[in-house]
Amino acid sequence: MEKVRCQRIGCDAMFSEDDNPEGSCTYHAAPIFHDGMKEWSCCKKRSHDFNLFLEIPGCKTGKHTTEKPVLTRAAAAPKKPVSVPNPTMNSSSKETCPRCRQGFFCSDHGSHARESNPKSAVNASSESNPDTREAHPPQPKKIVDINEPQICKNKGCGKTFKEKDNHETACSYHPGPPVFHDRMRGWKCCDIHVKEFDEFMSIPPCTKGWHNADPVS
Repeated sequence: MEKVRCQRIGCDAMFSEDDNPEGSCTYHAAPIFHDGMKEWSCCKKRSHDFNLFLEIPGCKTGKHTTEKPVLTRAAAAPKKPVSVPNPTMNSSSKETCPRCRQGFFCSDHGSHARESNPKSAVNASSESNPDTREAHPPQPKKIVDINEPQICKNKGCGKTFKEKDNHETACSYHPGPPVFHDRMRGWKCCDIHVKEFDEFMSIPPCTKGWHNADPVS
């Protein structure tokens, strides 16, 4: 029987109806996006990085299915009251303000904060933490057999490939980055934006290239 792709979020495996036992699918229920944070509603695991968010292993099990999940909108979190800074506290609070201490411009203390020396700040942090003075040695590259199956980590691909079959148009992917703004989800590379998460995951890749099992290197 012809194999089809599972539509559950977090699975994306190929299966056939005659080989689909209970527990063969591992998936997530629904995502929640709020203030730059991505969270799975089912297991409460979260990440700021979209790639790491999608790599969080599924927490629910069941059978594969070709039916797309119906996503319910999560209730909006109550807005936190905005505290207005007290001008009389600027002189003391700027000492503990992380942006001021790192030498960045701060809208709260920018007109009052004294100029800081970024070089001396870097030197001071290096002295307090000797480990930062030594550059981390580069990690040796992993040697891969050309016949070893690997999973492509390019965004929007996720296919299994062998290096011997890899070429400059083997992979269809999104060079990214993903964009989440005002309840819209999309890709900056192809400028397509949709409202629903499953529609976002179904946006066809816009770029051809090499499969890559280690995009960080």
